[in-house]
Amino acid sequence: MKKILMQVSRLFLGVVFLGAGLNGYVVIFGFDPFAPTSPEAMALFEFKYLLITEKTLEILCGILLLTNQFVPLAIAILSPIVANIFLLHLFIDHSLLLLAIMLSIALGYLLFYYRKNFMRILERKPKPSIKED
Repeated sequence: MKKILMQVSRLFLGVVFLGAGLNGYVVIFGFDPFAPTSPEAMALFEFKYLLITEKTLEILCGILLLTNQFVPLAIAILSPIVANIFLLHLFIDHSLLLLAIMLSIALGYLLFYYRKNFMRILERKPKPSIKED
């Protein structure tokens, strides 16, 4: 059951972020988005390079999640993005709050499932990988 829930979470996040990233590029190129976007969220991207950077990361992480490659890296990159999405929809624009909650739950489950991959970065005094002279 745990593995099925992990697969569902991984695929859900992969599809959502690949779609959102592509949708962002449609907006960047001046076309109407094919999926609803939050006007409040788009207003935060005053500088186009921020939008391009975020949407590129979303596309790359979506592909990584869908192909089951470098999943912990994709989780690490998407964590602050999902946190911002959740907080934006919680405090500013409630229109996509349900989606933001679902993204947070799915990412939280993947963080839990892959927790052993992140334990080394939480060590207070890590041991060096290379022997020091």
